Amino acid sequence: MSKEKYKLHPISALINFVKVLKEMILPLIVLLVVNGFGDDSNFWSGLFTYGIYAIVLLFMLVSGIIKWKRFRYWFEDGELRIEYGLFVKKKRYIPFDRIQSLNYTEGIFHRPFGLVKVKVETAGGGPTKEADAELTAISKEAAEQIKKEIMLAKSQETPILEEGIEITETMKEEKKPIFRMSTKELLVLASTSGGVGVFFSGLAVFASQFSELIPYERIYNEIMIFIKFGVLMVALVVFSVLLVAWAVSVLLTFINYYDFTIRIEDEEIIITRGLLEKKKITIPLTRIQGIRLVENPLRQLTGYATVTVDSAGGSMAEKDETIRLLPLIKKTEINPILEEIFPEFQLQPSFQRVPNKSRKFFYRLDLLWIIPIAAAVIYFFYPYGLLSLLLIPASFGLGVWQKKTAGFYIEETQLVAQYRLFSRVTVWMEKRRIQSMTARTTYFQKKSDVASIVVTIKSGVGGAETVIPHIEKVDSEKLLSWYEPTRKSKTIIEKEQSE
Repeated sequence: MSKEKYKLHPISALINFVKVLKEMILPLIVLLVVNGFGDDSNFWSGLFTYGIYAIVLLFMLVSGIIKWKRFRYWFEDGELRIEYGLFVKKKRYIPFDRIQSLNYTEGIFHRPFGLVKVKVETAGGGPTKEADAELTAISKEAAEQIKKEIMLAKSQETPILEEGIEITETMKEEKKPIFRMSTKELLVLASTSGGVGVFFSGLAVFASQFSELIPYERIYNEIMIFIKFGVLMVALVVFSVLLVAWAVSVLLTFINYYDFTIRIEDEEIIITRGLLEKKKITIPLTRIQGIRLVENPLRQLTGYATVTVDSAGGSMAEKDETIRLLPLIKKTEINPILEEIFPEFQLQPSFQRVPNKSRKFFYRLDLLWIIPIAAAVIYFFYPYGLLSLLLIPASFGLGVWQKKTAGFYIEETQLVAQYRLFSRVTVWMEKRRIQSMTARTTYFQKKSDVASIVVTIKSGVGGAETVIPHIEKVDSEKLLSWYEPTRKSKTIIEKEQSE
């Protein structure tokens, strides 16, 4: 195995500089606003201030160059070895047999030079927010070389590489995608993604950085004067703001999921997406712990759904902790695709629904907090507060809807659960992937002879729970005995009795 040490592409220095700049941009803006704007009375003081900014930027650029110069990686003794560090030199050795996947990203700095950023994910991941290893910018050929080294090591073959010889062999031709999101589906996804909330959350985080500088009292007074113009004007402004937020969320979703495709190669799911920043995510099939079919009310009405997967291990650095296998697809087209990827799953289960006597458990707790809140709203905002009474039938209707959705299906090797909060969720889990199964019975459930089952599978660096609510007691015992023979030590039966 070659012990030649490889360097990153020089563009890594610029990428490191931009990365640090992004982390420092808010503090720099605050300093600039506080000290740099509107102060022309002292030329030398202003010059000194801008000189400090220039020194800080120069230091960040130099640190990026040093990081690039000191970064090396090579292959030795069945390991990917990395040497790095700004002031202190560090070394990291990652055995090939622990590497689960390589994720590729092509940003705006990578594409002109034919480069990629490679994130190395190992079994189990880690508790930090960073990937196990990250190669900021290397050629696509070098990325393929790393993949080939890993494959050869895992197959216990010894690669024959001579020192100084450039590898020109490329991977076999990519297979035809089993799914490619159409422009129509992409637009529907962007329009119904719910990204408006993310947009406003981002504005709130941004505003929190300048809380000491924002004149909240003045803004409040201006708003009160504005409200006096009338309800219609306020409604038009609110509508305009929501429309702009929705348009921004549509644009961001469109850019993020542009050209979304799925391929299956070498027992791995390969997902590529992105317009400005093209990402390539690799998920070994052996890491898939469960499949989730999610249908929010609007998409359920139009016949669309989203399919996500729970994957064991991996980094927490990704913005989307849930891996969207099929971000948006017609429900009638889902089964053929999933059958090709997961032939072992029963994709047309016949659900056993919860009994009618469990109906009260789906809405009774909601009424306990809705009634006092409605009473308080009516007292302080009468007569408009009477509208809060509409929450009572709405809560009752949602509970009945949740009851009609809840159910489960079991066969020898898998469990399928279905439930609803607002969106209908169907979860497929293999018996061998289930980490634990818990039966919970409250005092009131015991009187009605029902119980809830909580199933946990591994997801990311933690676990994901699925609740099968308020089923017959005999059905809960049936589920526990189905799971018990292979995982008896991990089966937990909890009976919570409360008065």
